[in-house]
Formats: sequence, C-alpha cells, structure tokens
Amino acid sequence: MVGVTLTVALIASTLVFLLPPFPGFLVYLGAFLWYPSYLAAPIGTIDFTVHRIIILAFYIKLYMMTTLFSRFKFIWLDKVVIIYFVAQLVAGSITTPSLALLLENRAGRMFDIVLPYFATRLVVTDRERYFTLLKAIMLIAAPLAIVGIYQCITGHNPFGFMIHHSAWARGRTAYPPMNRHGFWRANVVFAHPIMFGLFFAMFSPVCAGLLGYVKQNKVSCGVGIFLMGVGLFSCVSSGPALAILCSIAFMAFFRYRKSWRVMAISVVVMCAIVEVLSDRHFFEVIDRFTLNSATAWYRSRLIEVAFLEGGMRGHWIAGFGYNTDPGWGPVIDTRSYVDIVNHYILVLVRFGLIGFVPFVMMNMEAIKNLRLSDKLASQKGDHWLIWCVGASLFGMYCSFMSVALFEQILTLFYVILAICGAMPAIVAPSRLSLHGRHSVLDSP
Repeated sequence: MVGVTLTVALIASTLVFLLPPFPGFLVYLGAFLWYPSYLAAPIGTIDFTVHRIIILAFYIKLYMMTTLFSRFKFIWLDKVVIIYFVAQLVAGSITTPSLALLLENRAGRMFDIVLPYFATRLVVTDRERYFTLLKAIMLIAAPLAIVGIYQCITGHNPFGFMIHHSAWARGRTAYPPMNRHGFWRANVVFAHPIMFGLFFAMFSPVCAGLLGYVKQNKVSCGVGIFLMGVGLFSCVSSGPALAILCSIAFMAFFRYRKSWRVMAISVVVMCAIVEVLSDRHFFEVIDRFTLNSATAWYRSRLIEVAFLEGGMRGHWIAGFGYNTDPGWGPVIDTRSYVDIVNHYILVLVRFGLIGFVPFVMMNMEAIKNLRLSDKLASQKGDHWLIWCVGASLFGMYCSFMSVALFEQILTLFYVILAICGAMPAIVAPSRLSLHGRHSVLDSP
C-alpha cells in the first residue's frame, strides 16, 4: 500500500498547489478523513502518512505563492500551542534516553498537531470561509456515516483489509470485529471505533451552529447533522456517547447561558455531595452513562491509582516519558500494561506537570477566545454559533475522562482549537481582521 499511499498523496498535493489556499485546505481535510492514518510511506526514519505529506505541500504552497505568513497576526492561543509543544520536548529530554528518538517522535507529532492547527488559523479567517468549512465537513462526514451504519449492521468493513498494511500494527489481516448489544462497532477508515465516533461527536455540535443562519437549505443542513448522529451511533462506544450527551446538555443551556456561574457552582456542589454522602468517588458515577460498566470500572480505577494511590509519585515534574508504561497494570487489573483511557492522565504520564500546565493553559485560552467572540458578535446568530463550538469543547473535555485521543481525532481537536482562535474574526469581521483587507480566496 506504500505505492497507493504515495499516489493519493501526490494527487492531493497537486490539487493543493493548483487550488487557492482555502480550497486546498479542504482537499487536505477530505484526504485526511477518508484515507486511513495507519497507512504510511517510510521516508528516512519518519513514517509519512498521506495527511503529513499533504500538509507539507500545503505549507510549501503558502510560502512560495502567497503572502499569508507575512500578514498573519499571532494571538496568545497560538503562542500557548507552541509553548505546549516545546514543553513536551523539555519533558521528553528529561525522560527519554535517546535525543534522536525524541526528536523523531516529536517531529511526527508536529505534522499531526502544530501544522494543522496553524493551517486552520491561516485560512479560516471570516464567516464565509467558516461556513464553507462546516458544510464541507458535513459533506465529507455523510458517506463516512453511511458506510459506518453499514458496518454496524452487517459487521463488514469495506476498508477493513487495509489494516493488514498498517505501519504500526503489522501482521493483522483485518480489523477484529467487535460486537456490542447486537451491533458491530464501526470504524471504517479510522484506527478504532471510539475515534470514529468522536469525529461525529466533536463536529456535529459545531455544524449545528449553522442552524442559526441557514434558511433555504435548513433541511439539507439538518439531514447532514442527522447523518453525523447516525455515524456516531454506528461506533457503539461510550466515549463518543458521553461527549455528545454533554454537548447536547450544554446546547440546551443556551437560553440560560448568562447563569453559567450558578450552573458551574451547582455541578461542583453535586460532586461534593456524592463524595461526602456516597461510598463512591464522584468520578465513579460515570458508569451510569456508559454502554459497558466493566470498562467504566477500569476508567475509575485508573483515576484512583494515578491520583489517590501515588501512581505519579516521583514523576510529577516530567512524567514517565512519551512511550513509557507507568507500570500500574497489576495494581489496576490483571493486565501487564496500562491502557491509559483518560486524556488528562495521558498528558500527565507522558510529560508531567511540565506538559500538563501548558495543556490546561491552551484549553483555557481557547475558551477565553470564545468568550471574547461572544462580546464581539456582530449578528444575532453569532451567539449560537459560538455556543455550539463551546458545546463541542465541553463534550470533549468530559469525554477526556474516559478516552485518550490519538491519530485523526488528536489532529481534529487542534482544528477545533484553531477555530476558537479564529472565532473573534469570524463573528466580528468589521472590527477585527487577521489578514488585513486581502481575501484568502484571492489568487495566490
């Protein structure tokens, strides 16, 4: 599949060079979501996936044929994204014996998170492009959802044979089918059903922001969002279900958003009541909202071991390393390894507080940008548009308690953060501009 991977990358990269920057970015997203991220072409010591090759071509195009870099204005969120990446290098230099291995690993991660983040920031600069982005995502997601529900019902994945050629799971002839409650857990071209479902859980609230604007195409927009819901169901996974339930609850609170402080205090009080009056910790209640209570138990136990039983002792500062097992397996259950199904714990285990603090700062800054955008909003529907992005983040932050992001979803999460960074310019173009008077869609 190396030849196929390079061919797809060549075709997509050619389109990126031929098209203006924003349509080229949509080509990148389409290839990224429809071509498996576990297929790669080894170039030197780095495995280049299709999306890594295309994003590199995208930046070469921007540098050689446009003036976007010279007109780009950094905001604090952009700086914190860079700080977080540098913090990973600092923590890794402490815990990784081989500097070469560390740089190789982080170089790949730069292609997966930093470059897509800034690509989004560079081209999504106003309302028109943002709406086009959301419509493109719904068009890309619709066939994914249809194939997903087909796999969910039949157990057959038309793309399943590709896993045999995975760069990181060699020797597997097909993705092992997993049945839950009479359905097959769909993954289509994603590495895992949970990541497949999280794509829909992450972007369906964001795309719902369009409902405050569309009039003539409201039905087609509704159908697109419905299909994203179908795709989410097809993964039959608790993590995406938790994310979308929290996002829906957040969106339902839109009319009462000015009372968010009361709501936040209420949640803290309820958690405290559970902690004091119950024989269980508040985070253990998560198994009431899952499809499999056994896996929920593991997630609760992971939190206990990490924070309450000294699991991080001696590793709080720099963590255990980006690819080091913390050794909690025998303490949690009978497994010899630790499945870190909690993104907060994953960041802490890999990079300690050196990485965790910038990670929290990065997400807080994204929320701060949404609050600023709400104050700058120039149209009535803008408040709902912003709220829906916040709902997506809220759902993801809740799901982080039971899911650790990897592959496509890790990249897409940074696309959402970039949208938060661009949101002030999206909703208040007359008062705030990221690129002056020139259009990103202008001929390069």
